[in-house]
Amino acid sequence: MYYKKFYALDGKTPVPAVIRSYTEADFTELIKIQSEAFPPPYPAELWWNREQLLNHVTLFPEGALCVEVAGELAGSVTGFLMNFDPEVPALHHTWSEVTADGYLTSHQPDGDTLYIADLCVRPKYRKLGLGKELVQSLYHVVVEQKLERLLGAGRMPGYHRVAGQMTAEEYLAGVVAGSWSDPVITFLLRCGRSPVRVVEGYLEDEESGNYAALMEWRNPFNK
Repeated sequence: MYYKKFYALDGKTPVPAVIRSYTEADFTELIKIQSEAFPPPYPAELWWNREQLLNHVTLFPEGALCVEVAGELAGSVTGFLMNFDPEVPALHHTWSEVTADGYLTSHQPDGDTLYIADLCVRPKYRKLGLGKELVQSLYHVVVEQKLERLLGAGRMPGYHRVAGQMTAEEYLAGVVAGSWSDPVITFLLRCGRSPVRVVEGYLEDEESGNYAALMEWRNPFNK
């Protein structure tokens, strides 16, 4: 079971917080957080359901983490194991395919890579840096499990503004070069992630043109 105490900063005010493994007792609140973080027109059927969450804590509990702020559940991150060969020219997949529609039955117990299926923070807590703390907690899992990397695909919500002028690959390269910022990709760069490639058709997302950036964090203790 994962358990880490720390202080989140609300402006200049330190607020006590805890990142821990989530359990069945948290399911109702986790689903409520999803509804707050992804309100309509986001389809409610895509929020976590109890069966999915039960799979998360059963198949790979090490990757099922939540954060509490002053005793209130504020967000969660969920990951699972898979095998990934960076030398293979393409890992072209949709979110639905790679996560088995969120049920994580695609989990490979002997996998060398921790794949992030979801990161979710309550809107009222989004200025406290909890998303970064949750991602970094999965880095701890990567190191503890002696895995090769953390991997996941991030939306590119700023791409729609320039889609008529450049490819998704050119847009991602511009974000990495600092020519412009993107709400998600820039955040992932701040978390220490590096781009691997653009994935076409990752999810239905008009802002991103259905593209996502596959990004990784390599275990620094592995050669």
